[in-house]
Amino acid sequence: MSEPELPTLTGAQKRWALAAAALFLLAVGFLGFALNTGVMQVFAVGWVALMIFGFVGASRVAKGDFAHPLFKAQVMLHVVAVGLLVAVIIRALK
Repeated sequence: MSEPELPTLTGAQKRWALAAAALFLLAVGFLGFALNTGVMQVFAVGWVALMIFGFVGASRVAKGDFAHPLFKAQVMLHVVAVGLLVAVIIRALK
């Protein structure tokens, strides 16, 4: 049985997919930290769940195009979540 040929990704698609993967790994890492320390557990679990449903839904609507505006918006939404998380951490350390 032969594997189906996958289309090659453009540079923009690779960059947005890499950004999404990096944000997902950051969220999973924060989830591990939250579960280990007991700090912000609800946020950590909710963030990972939001990422899974958001990225899957966006990639389905975009038909696998990682450079689609909906997928880009999903990535930027999670960049904002990282910014808010950093702001909360800075505020807590002051």
